[in-house]
Amino acid sequence: MNISQQRLHQLEILKIKNIRELCISFETKNVTAILGPNGYGKSTILHVLACCFQPANETEEDYKFSNFFPPHPDNLWQGSQLKIVHTYRQGTQESPNVETSYGKSSDRWKPIYARRPTRSVLYFGVDNCVPLIEAEKRNNGKIEYSTNEVSNKIINTILEKASFCLNRKYTAYTTNDTVRGKRFIGVEADGIRYSALSMSAGEQKIFFLLDKIFRAEKYSLILIDELDLLLHDSAMNNLMKVVAERAEEKNIQVVFTTHRESVIELSDLINIRHIYSSGEKTLCFNETKPDAIHRLTGKQLKLIEVFVEDDLAMTIVKKVTGELGMSRHVSIQSFGAAINCFTLLAGLLLRGEDCENSIFLLDGDVHRTKEEQKKNLKNVLTGTDEKAKLLQEVGCEKIKSLKLPANTNPEKYIHSLIINLNNTDNQEYNEIIQVAKDINSVDDAHKYVNLIIERLGWERSVGLSKIIDLISSSNEWIDYVADVKDWLESKKVVVEETV
Repeated sequence: MNISQQRLHQLEILKIKNIRELCISFETKNVTAILGPNGYGKSTILHVLACCFQPANETEEDYKFSNFFPPHPDNLWQGSQLKIVHTYRQGTQESPNVETSYGKSSDRWKPIYARRPTRSVLYFGVDNCVPLIEAEKRNNGKIEYSTNEVSNKIINTILEKASFCLNRKYTAYTTNDTVRGKRFIGVEADGIRYSALSMSAGEQKIFFLLDKIFRAEKYSLILIDELDLLLHDSAMNNLMKVVAERAEEKNIQVVFTTHRESVIELSDLINIRHIYSSGEKTLCFNETKPDAIHRLTGKQLKLIEVFVEDDLAMTIVKKVTGELGMSRHVSIQSFGAAINCFTLLAGLLLRGEDCENSIFLLDGDVHRTKEEQKKNLKNVLTGTDEKAKLLQEVGCEKIKSLKLPANTNPEKYIHSLIINLNNTDNQEYNEIIQVAKDINSVDDAHKYVNLIIERLGWERSVGLSKIIDLISSSNEWIDYVADVKDWLESKKVVVEETV
């Protein structure tokens, strides 16, 4: 009885090669991209999936564990264990969320190959990307072949989709038969007819994949290793759009590996799965967070922004982000005088930025109340229409403040915190406390911190960092930074990876 409507839901690998305790879901879209640095097991996942099914008919290739995991002196693959969760229909009987386990505890893999579930599987490895000319040039002499133009519904569709992928108008498709019995394709573009021998590697790959995908049976599972190989960004992204559309149309599932972070832009069409090894286990993250981008590109995205008045406030925020383990995710920038806070905020909102992950932090010595802040914002974000009122309301929520006592400024308050601290086991901290106690009066309250730094002979950035480290041990610190710390904690969900 025919088996149909196959659907792969999940793969769990307890152990195989360098993968440990991995669980990867293939819900909810038909196409899944597996991203991650080299060596974390992306290709191994495809190899495993290829071996989990037996062919639907005799014309299809039968992928076996021994093809991808041949025994050798360094590894016999004993102890390998994995499981898939899948659904299928046999006649009128649906079998949902079936768990099928695989492994090797002795000389043979289990279950025996004839007892594997049935599904059409197509696997495309990196070797499929070798340009035809590289294979044929080993033969000396002239390559003779005859050419025949082919035209049918699928061929015409392939020409149309290839034209879209490569931004080039293809008008004909040919088959070319050599005197040695080999057959390869050819195309016509811009009035020029040429065979796969003259195609670019990326062009050849596009036609090869489109041909296989558009000829694949319904409910097939298609596995593609390093889809991005040989393709520029726009060609790859266009190909993904075509593949996603075809997968939806024919209920095909496609799983591919890639190192190209630009595929993340297609997350509305395809599943994105980030693979990462913690050393003890292999993790799979279903959301793209800054750490995932860093592993792929080496670039650290800072999605959270805190705007402050000066370098002192900047140092305070750096301390808070460090306490929360979020320093790599937060950009801290200065807007200067407190009144500039409102101008900058209004400008960003009027430009159309929602500032969802941004706050504007005041020192707390001026514009202390929400009423003052709202008034100042309305002065630069004018208007009485609904849009202006909405922007004013949103803007007020973005303004936070350090909690200073009344009638003081940040430097004077920090000085007061230091002189009220007891000596510690840290002699450097004790010296800061002693120097602060020697400062009893200044002509400008802003000099309290500067004088400590000058007397100790530090660079300003170093001095500020040491002073803020010291006052963070005071009982008042938690309340002083409560506004900014609470907001930053609420933003952990934006940047932290969860399995």
